[in-house]
Amino acid sequence: MKAVVRRMGNCSGVIIPKPILARIGIETGDELDCSLEDDRIVLAPARRHPRTGWADAAKRIADAADDALVWPEFGNADDADLEW
Repeated sequence: MKAVVRRMGNCSGVIIPKPILARIGIETGDELDCSLEDDRIVLAPARRHPRTGWADAAKRIADAADDALVWPEFGNADDADLEW
């Protein structure tokens, strides 16, 4: 597959086809790490903290009232007494 380098304001860029983005799990707006390896431009998904987005997801679940205990017979009433 070939691509053309295009002028984008004061910069230049290449349009990346959607199937390629989908294959590496990238969507519009995601960050990429850019590097050079043996005279090649390498683009890779930027490394994110493994728990990025968990707080927002938990809030959405709670707002939807979908946060009931999965195993209600194992309640969490005594959680405050646990020592880690």
